[in-house]
Amino acid sequence: MNTRDFSIERLAIAKSRLLTPFGLDESQILATLRGIAARGIDDADLYFGYTRAEGWSLEEGIVKTGSFSIDQGFGVRAVAGEKTAFAYSDDISQAALTDAADTVRSLAGSGDAGTVEVARRSGKRSKPAAHALYGADDPIGSLDSAAKVQLLGQVEHAARARDPRIVQVMAGLASEYDVMLVARLDGTLVADVRPLVRLSLTVIAEQNGRREMGSSGGGGRFGLGYFDEAIIGRYVDEAVQAALANLESRPAPAGEMDVVLGPGWPGVLLHEAVGHGLEGDFNRKGSSAFSGRVGQRVAAKGVTVLDDGTLPDRRGSLNVDDEGCPTQRNVLIEDGILRTYLQDALNARLMGVKPTGNGRRESYAHAPIPRMTNTYMLAGDKDPREIIASLKRGLYATNFGGGQVDITSGKFVFSASEAWWVENGKIQYPVKGATIIGSGPESLKKISMIGNDLRLDSGVGTCGKDGQSVPVGVGQPTLRLDGVTVGGTGAA
Repeated sequence: MNTRDFSIERLAIAKSRLLTPFGLDESQILATLRGIAARGIDDADLYFGYTRAEGWSLEEGIVKTGSFSIDQGFGVRAVAGEKTAFAYSDDISQAALTDAADTVRSLAGSGDAGTVEVARRSGKRSKPAAHALYGADDPIGSLDSAAKVQLLGQVEHAARARDPRIVQVMAGLASEYDVMLVARLDGTLVADVRPLVRLSLTVIAEQNGRREMGSSGGGGRFGLGYFDEAIIGRYVDEAVQAALANLESRPAPAGEMDVVLGPGWPGVLLHEAVGHGLEGDFNRKGSSAFSGRVGQRVAAKGVTVLDDGTLPDRRGSLNVDDEGCPTQRNVLIEDGILRTYLQDALNARLMGVKPTGNGRRESYAHAPIPRMTNTYMLAGDKDPREIIASLKRGLYATNFGGGQVDITSGKFVFSASEAWWVENGKIQYPVKGATIIGSGPESLKKISMIGNDLRLDSGVGTCGKDGQSVPVGVGQPTLRLDGVTVGGTGAA
């Protein structure tokens, strides 16, 4: 039986897109790395990137904007100790490559750090595992322009048909085709081809002069054909139901109370309040609330948190990270015990551990840093209905909007965009203006019930850190947290 080597196929695509048209080949890349290494450094890499992106948006029944862009270039990085020198250019050429290499070479100007030898082509080369988590087809070409406009029109028509109170519909369709190639000092040469699509929907409902909003959407690493009638119908139902519920909402109560978080997207609170605190750079520098706590209990029993970049077709998944390391299924917290941090190559080396496949960068113009991929909590054994029924007086939050987190203290504030007041185990009415306030490490210890309904988000997440944005995924089952501070303007 013949088997396909997807890593070779992706490398061929990347070379044809990023090297061959500009008169470059492996030998020139290797020579550039060797020249940087001659000055004595700990690590170096070359990253080539090509991104083609397209976006369409509909409002007031017409397609109001359309965008198309192509961005390509390379970045050169040299690392000595904790220092990083980085240069980039949108001119892919031997001359620009040489200039950028000369710039970062100054990092080890004295040359007294020793000499690092680049692996020769005939020598041993590390080869990442051949993940094949998604296809390599360009999603922009998976539908023609007329079909894309028609798809947005279908979304609007379906939303308005759901309820006469829907007075405005805004829909957006985004596609991206990303090709990357990275060469490392240890001889690694690896590439990835990354499709990404997203359909977003926001509706506004009006009743008796009051207007409220509801949103939905999703996507992943596949073509636009994913958005069939059933998927569109689900997004429309979610957005419309949220808007109509908000029309009936009352001011959220304030105070300390028990809170139930719904499955799926509410995992964004876990991502922000806990996930960032487990990234290697913060912990190496001792600036995270989780620093130095590996092997210690940081959460209630039953709490297991993973970061997994190997889930097929997911928005946060990668065949390899942006340093050429294969992504992994990393168990961060196991049954409440902190097991490991998320690492890129630099922080892993300085902490004396192995990289976890979490070195990520927004583009060729950015140096890699440790970032999450798909971060979620595993399911427990409780029926979600049992968890809601356990609330005497409390909040049931099913969707979240924006939030703020302080990594050093772990303190966070999140706004609930969809939430309900619960009394004696019964959902009473929707509430508006609820904020969840707490500390990441402390909130993990307040988890008293874990549902059996683990759900990942629909594919909408984008994470920002140090001025870089990357696509991510989140998820969790239904959770009960005891004694949480809730901000609001109503009376409990």
